Amino acid sequence: MELNGADIVVRCLAEQGVEHVFGYPGGAVLYIYDAIYKQDSFKHILVRHEQAAVHAADAYSRSSNKVGVALVTSGPGLTNAVTGIATAYMDSIPMVILSGQVPTRAIGEDAFQECDTVGITRPCVKHNFLVRDIKDLAETMRRAFYIATTGRPGPVLVDIPKDITVAMHKFTAQKGEVKMRSYAPVVKGHQGQIKKAMQMLLAAERPMIYSGGGVVLSNASAELRELVELTGAPCTTTLMGLGAYPASDDKYVGMPGMHGTYEANMAMQHCDVLIAVGSRFDDRVIGNPKNFASQPRKIIHIDIDPSSISKRVRVDVPIVGNVKDVLVELNELYRQALAEPKTKRPSLANWWQQINTWRGKECLVYKNSDTVIKPQYVVQKLWEVTGGDAFVTSDVGQHQMWAAQYYGFNEPRRWINSGGLGTMGVGLPYAMGVQMANPDSQIAVITGEASIQMNIQELSTCSQYRLTPKVLCLNNRYLGMVRQWQEIEYGSRYSESYVDALPDFVKLVESYGHVGMRIENPADVEPAIREAFTKYKDRLVFMDFITDQTENVWPMVKAGAGLTEMLLGSEDL
Repeated sequence: MELNGADIVVRCLAEQGVEHVFGYPGGAVLYIYDAIYKQDSFKHILVRHEQAAVHAADAYSRSSNKVGVALVTSGPGLTNAVTGIATAYMDSIPMVILSGQVPTRAIGEDAFQECDTVGITRPCVKHNFLVRDIKDLAETMRRAFYIATTGRPGPVLVDIPKDITVAMHKFTAQKGEVKMRSYAPVVKGHQGQIKKAMQMLLAAERPMIYSGGGVVLSNASAELRELVELTGAPCTTTLMGLGAYPASDDKYVGMPGMHGTYEANMAMQHCDVLIAVGSRFDDRVIGNPKNFASQPRKIIHIDIDPSSISKRVRVDVPIVGNVKDVLVELNELYRQALAEPKTKRPSLANWWQQINTWRGKECLVYKNSDTVIKPQYVVQKLWEVTGGDAFVTSDVGQHQMWAAQYYGFNEPRRWINSGGLGTMGVGLPYAMGVQMANPDSQIAVITGEASIQMNIQELSTCSQYRLTPKVLCLNNRYLGMVRQWQEIEYGSRYSESYVDALPDFVKLVESYGHVGMRIENPADVEPAIREAFTKYKDRLVFMDFITDQTENVWPMVKAGAGLTEMLLGSEDL
């Protein structure tokens, strides 16, 4: 059957099981939009800005383990999307972005709405393609999905010139799996290395399990929980790994790093065997690498990406492979060793006694107030009202850290935030993607008065598609994290960090057809959240919480400091 390129694109999306595409039309992609109009295999979601399209597709993927798809036009359509693409790339999110391009004959001639899409996106995609021949279109689409979802996942971009979308070519349905000679990611870990890791863990007196986003991405939460149970070791999960291990479990010691718990950071530093599972020892987790290396310990590192191993920290047992597959083998070897009568394991009683001593610091305790709303209190009440079972998206800043610290995630893929790039403005479009993937779930957006304004136009999208997230704006009238750093590092010189001339959020959201609330009294926090999730269950509700302007995120590891050099409060300044 002969089809034009636009119809081939649509057929390929349907072939891959795509159910939602987030996008914004323009001249270079109008043939594709015409093909979308004539099909019913998937639904298109019209956003109000291309950045939001990619963010929504990103969160769709994060929350569902499906491939997110975004469609943008050439030139500014693509450049507007770059922030979303880079956000997904930093967090290894499987996505396919389709961009329009000027006709092939006009490429390089500075045509209207032309840009070098391949060049612009090369640093922030796993791979990109420019389709120059209609006969390559279907195979390129299939390869894009294959590359995005295998190995270390990531966004893949397909740039499609307008003349390719109108050209005709024979379309044949996909037969068998995609195979590429030049791309063959390792999935199974080296058995000898896995055995070595097992023996090292078996002999450890102070073992520690440090897990990250790779556990979530490879759907290895059950295997991680089994490893913790088998070893009896404490477990910490990074910002991207929250929910991979249940926060309510006694063996969970909290999040590590710059705003991690005292017990997690101390255990990371003083363990004798550290196993890193799908995590990458980034700067926000281990602080100063020299300080981290000052304590002797054996390190096991499991990761799908060989370039991530020993990148920042030298490891003793590298294991390249898919986290889930490696953990299955490691757990089986560990079970077999435990079944051997001659196996003797050191007691971990002293290690747990030390950890519980560190826990005694109660580093997340804060002084609540009857007169001013504390942001931590809002997050805790959200947890109570939702039973800890909501999908929570966040923007970036202080509110992101408070959400990570005080909303105890017990399941993976419930915490949706920008980790690596730290992108403000993601919270609302993230919620759109989450609701499209999980239509019957509770969804909360934790944001600030500055972050929310970066993509606030998506309130219009939410109105059009009857999307109903509950937005909790922790409004302290400051760029909160900037203000905190200025207080601590810059002598309280608050340069351009106060947010003046704020809108009346209640009136603004009501103008979009949603429900707005302004909450200034701590006694009204819980009733407002309950009303939002019950009385207004089927409406988008924006709760503008006027919070303490001076509240900081504690604990905190200053830039350049070591993991154990934590400030636990203002008294440590």
